[in-house]
Formats: sequence, structure tokens, C-alpha cells
Amino acid sequence: MTRHLTRADYTEMPWANGQGTTIEIWREADESGLRWRFSMATVAKDGPFSQFPDIERNLTVIDGPGFNLVGDSHFRAGFLKPVAFPGDVPLSAQDVSEAAVDFNVMTHRSLPKPVVEVFENTTLTPCPDATLCLFALGAVQYGDITLARHDFLIGAPAAILHGAPVLAIQLFEQPQ
Repeated sequence: MTRHLTRADYTEMPWANGQGTTIEIWREADESGLRWRFSMATVAKDGPFSQFPDIERNLTVIDGPGFNLVGDSHFRAGFLKPVAFPGDVPLSAQDVSEAAVDFNVMTHRSLPKPVVEVFENTTLTPCPDATLCLFALGAVQYGDITLARHDFLIGAPAAILHGAPVLAIQLFEQPQ
């Protein structure tokens, strides 16, 4: 079943570290805790990232120039370049020259890591045994579904994509 969420469906909440706010788009949890979480946040200055034990993160800057994530490891969070990293590793945003909005995919470590890619004007098909989710970065026509900027589609079917780029996220229940 396909679900279409809009900004009216999202929830704003403080960051775990208290340094900003997150717009939670969708989350799924079970009796053992968080399975998946999708959110947007603005990184406006250098500072620590919240840590999430047993969580894998995938972050994509969707607006702004990006920044570096620095700790024991170093990652570049560049514009429309998904970057994956463990959620329980201490990292700080550095070299924030202006505000950047990022899109986050958080997955419980017991699940296979999601595949996050940027697509535009192409045909998209869910991977076998995967749930395809789309996050619209502008106005998009996806088959017979119209998505506005920042709309989120869960369980997207195979269809032709026209318009602005989207983040396509393949979620897997079982190892690939």
C-alpha cells in the first residue's frame, strides 16, 4: 500500500542534544524500538551531532553548501551527496559557512542498511524485497501521483518520474 505524506503530516521536535530542531517525517517502531526514521533538520552552525546507539544514519544535504562531519572519522556532507555513518559515533558539524538543510534516514543496526540515491526524470522500480520511499525536492509527477516539494511517498510502485530530483530510499527487511 502506498502512503503519501505532506508537510501537514510531519512533527517538529527538539534535537536529542538540544541544539536545534528536527522535522520528523515518518518513523516506524516495534516492540524492540526504532526500525526506521526519516527527518529533516537545519544545520546553521558548527556543533556536535546527536548520538543514537544501535542506529545507522544516512544524511543528504538538500539545501545549502554542506559541511564536514568530524570526529574519529571524517565525512563530507555535500549537496545531494548521501553519506552513511554510524549513529553512535561522536561527530561534530564543522566548516558550516551558511545554513544547510539535511534529510536523514535512521535505521536500526539489526536491519540491512538502506540504499539512498538521487534521481531525476527516469523510471524507478522498487528493489526485490524492498520498500521504495521517495522524498520530493521540488514539484514531481511520479506516475499518476503528484508530489509537492518535501512530500514523502512510502511504498512507491514502479513508475516514471518527471520534474525535480527526488531522494529514493530502498528499505530492506532482510539481508540482500
